Amino acid sequence: MNQRSTEIVQLLSKEKDEITISGFAEYFQVSQKTIRNDLKEINSILNENKRDKVIINSGGKINIPENFEEAMPILLEGDFYQYKLSREEREQVASAMIVNSIDYITLATIADHLFVSRATVINDLKAIKAFIRKGNLEVVSHANKGLRIEGAESDKRRFLLNLLQSSVSVYDKHKEVVSKYVSVQAGDSSVIQKIISEQEQRYKKYLKDSTFQEIILYLRIMVNRNQAGEFLEPQEDTNSENYMFALDTLKYISQYCDVVTTEDDIKNFSHFLDSVRYMNHGTFSKNTIIIQMITRQYIAGISSELGINLNTDYDFFENLSNHLESIFSAPAMEYQEVDVINEVLENNQDVLESVINQMFVIYQYTDRELSDIEIKYIAIHVCAAIERKKNKEVAFRVIVACHAGIGTSRLLLEKLKRHFKFRVVDVISAHEAMCIEPNSADFVISTIPLDGCSLEYVVVSAAFNDADYIRVGNRIDALRNNRNHSTNVDEEGLSAKRLIDEIRPLVYDTIESEEKAKDFEKEISKVIRYHFKQSVENEAGIISPYLHHLLQAANIEVDVECNDWRDAVRRSGEKLVERGYIEDRYIDAMIHSIEEYGSYVVLAKGFALPHAKVEEGSIRLGMHFIRLKNPVPFGVEELDPIEFVCCLSAIDHKSYLKAFFSLVNMLKDDEYRQMLHDAESPEEMTRIIEKYEHSIS
Repeated sequence: MNQRSTEIVQLLSKEKDEITISGFAEYFQVSQKTIRNDLKEINSILNENKRDKVIINSGGKINIPENFEEAMPILLEGDFYQYKLSREEREQVASAMIVNSIDYITLATIADHLFVSRATVINDLKAIKAFIRKGNLEVVSHANKGLRIEGAESDKRRFLLNLLQSSVSVYDKHKEVVSKYVSVQAGDSSVIQKIISEQEQRYKKYLKDSTFQEIILYLRIMVNRNQAGEFLEPQEDTNSENYMFALDTLKYISQYCDVVTTEDDIKNFSHFLDSVRYMNHGTFSKNTIIIQMITRQYIAGISSELGINLNTDYDFFENLSNHLESIFSAPAMEYQEVDVINEVLENNQDVLESVINQMFVIYQYTDRELSDIEIKYIAIHVCAAIERKKNKEVAFRVIVACHAGIGTSRLLLEKLKRHFKFRVVDVISAHEAMCIEPNSADFVISTIPLDGCSLEYVVVSAAFNDADYIRVGNRIDALRNNRNHSTNVDEEGLSAKRLIDEIRPLVYDTIESEEKAKDFEKEISKVIRYHFKQSVENEAGIISPYLHHLLQAANIEVDVECNDWRDAVRRSGEKLVERGYIEDRYIDAMIHSIEEYGSYVVLAKGFALPHAKVEEGSIRLGMHFIRLKNPVPFGVEELDPIEFVCCLSAIDHKSYLKAFFSLVNMLKDDEYRQMLHDAESPEEMTRIIEKYEHSIS
């Protein structure tokens, strides 16, 4: 049995009040279907051993057989029920329980978990306190409440990490004694393992097996503590070289492990990563851009089949390409069959069918066939993109409620603002929900069920993942169908493009010189797009640039004469060498890679994007685009000859992604492709590119 089933057995043996399926589901934060499956597993063991089974009556009430306690040794065999702990083990388990407890914990509770008397725990208490003190923590006693811990949250996590590491190595048959008795680890281990593997590949930082397992343990403790609302104290700023590794890892941990992570978590984790050792291991990174191109083709196929244009959703493109890269960058992993995934797809069978129908696009890249659950996760990305498109212009009034404190509420609020044009009228604690006035908002978004709330509400996780997005979207659909809501965006929901379009005529009517008007419009556009966070700038330049930022006139050439594909690759990179973006050897590396791996740089009909590895001479993020006077073949019959060649100098896997997204979209659009073909100068091509990007933003 799993840990939840084991705890259900223990609760059934102790609970004297009415027990229900819904009560267990709320307690464990899972669906009622999951609890029924756990009880089915328990009954299977009882039936095999000719014991009376647990009965589930109407209304989900659970009836326990009178002789249930006699069956406990059978049900908990191998789960330490009959295993007698040594005094040292009792001290460790009790210490973990006290340190991991969110509130006061009584001696009786500890005794019940260890299956010993309260007197035994009292006798152990002095040694327990001394053991905990070694971790820079203090046990505080209260006569009527029990024991609690005083100390920094980072010290508590370090204590638990050290304790669990020692428990793994000390024992043989009964490994991980502490974690078996106390829930100090959360998050699915296989999912976390997959996320770390992805980041190893992305950042080319490869871990030893022992370090890999230590990081999994660190993250599972973090998930457990954050889910309980126990967040880290403020951490010192650090210039850690592993900051981005930590940032990206925790971004996916938040999404897939249903937990909120903070900036302090990133700092603490990056410091932790600084302390571990890495192995030297390098692989060629050409797969990244190929997968991104496959992603574009896949999105185009999905859009065509569903009749919904998802090609301009950058979030969808970025999320799906990252997801596909994670699938193919490491050995296949066992994804969990999550109830909410199946529930969402039950109502979106057309999406799932389209995802399956378009899999041939992905299979042109790999021989590995994806499992059903892997395909379902892709379908969830598609569903979320559809909801984003559907709800982009809806301005509902919502209240955000959270049970884990106002800080967590604010984090949830930021996630909601990223994807919806809601007018958030209030942010409250969950216990205030009973005081909400009936007409104060259209609905409530909460992290827990709200008993007594006068408004309809949607329960989401604080991490707000794709499944939560779809839940909120379904609520909006219901409101849209039942009420006469205006879908016009109010001033809070005004887009950058709409604001620029409204200002543009005023600029040209006011300024007589067309050249000055264009310059003024460009400056206004930069300010507006910065306000809407459509590009991020600092003193070092644009971090996540659009295509027109990279392809100014100085980085475009028209009617370039080349003899063959090698000459075209070389000519596309020469200007970047002159301007200090790449070294000479980068051009040789691009040519060598094509010779060795084939024409993987040909990404669309008539278009190639040559590039090499960062360590082969890339200095700064940049592009140089050439249009050939006479197109040349690159060796891909169905896509030759190549007219457009764009050399990419990338410094990581992400900073160029927005520009790449626009470039590939443009080359798939026949109208803009023809405009690039007909343009007479680099300046005209720059204007075409910027106009195109404004049209899709």
